[in-house]
Amino acid sequence: MKVSEIAEKTFSKIAAGNPEIEISGAAGLDIASDGEITFLANPKYTPQLKATRASAVFLNETESCDRKDIAILRSKDPYLAYTRALRLFHPEVPVTNFIHPRAVISKTAKIASPVEIHANVVIGDECEIAENVRIHPNATIYSGVKIGANSVIHAGVSIRENCEIGANCIIHNNVTIGSDGFGYAKTEERRWLKIPQIGRVVLEDDVEIGANSAIDCASVGETRIKRGAKIDNLVQIGHSCTVDEDALICSQTGLAGSSFIGKRVILAGQVGIAGHLKVGDDAVLTAKSATSHDVEPGKIISGVPGFDNREWLRSTAAFRRLGELARIVRELQKKADR
Repeated sequence: MKVSEIAEKTFSKIAAGNPEIEISGAAGLDIASDGEITFLANPKYTPQLKATRASAVFLNETESCDRKDIAILRSKDPYLAYTRALRLFHPEVPVTNFIHPRAVISKTAKIASPVEIHANVVIGDECEIAENVRIHPNATIYSGVKIGANSVIHAGVSIRENCEIGANCIIHNNVTIGSDGFGYAKTEERRWLKIPQIGRVVLEDDVEIGANSAIDCASVGETRIKRGAKIDNLVQIGHSCTVDEDALICSQTGLAGSSFIGKRVILAGQVGIAGHLKVGDDAVLTAKSATSHDVEPGKIISGVPGFDNREWLRSTAAFRRLGELARIVRELQKKADR
């Protein structure tokens, strides 16, 4: 693919170099080789620009580059342009219309065409599988499940009864959708009595769920992951939660029941959200943070318990000096006692 074609398809402008250079792939600055395109988005890696062996590079509109042997493509967001280039060189493989003879499919299930269903897949009664769905080996689809067009279900996934998966979703290995919510009532004898979990989980279109994550069904009603939300590996989402559009939830985060996560919220790794809380649109909780109260829209929260990120940074700076401050206090106390 020529540089000129890549520029057109990534909405970039050629600022220098030969537009007729053939590009065969995309890679990072440090590993790109002749015939590949790379990018620079973080100034931390600027020194690598001088040494990269790539034939072309995406740069922002102000980054300087004095190399004459490399094509330069200007973009407002070099990382986005690079991502688009990477997708050009690694397009999704079309679905093969194929059902493995060792797949077990209920006679009452409705299977569109084309679909790709691999060995040892089990599809229960009254399921609906739309066109261009790919289901990898050993996935289990309980009764009453609906899966929208172009979705991919990877090996080992379990989708429980009556759950709904939208179009263009990706569910990675060993995810469980619709497992029982963690709900119990204490009896007169102070023993736990299981509350029936009769709700479901709904994933809207363009949702991606990382490997080994679990999304619990509601006791009644539904747990809903809205359009475009992206959930990392090893995430726990409790019963009756709502994750709004384009939220990003990173690995090892846990949401207790009935949490509401707003649009474009970012929950970094190992964040904890207590039950029945609302995190407002565009809020960010940094890694290892936890909150037991609602978070206002647009806030950046850090720490346990979570509070304003700027205050947290000042507090941690002071914390590092606690040993020294304690010594100073002791010395002052000795002087005062004399």
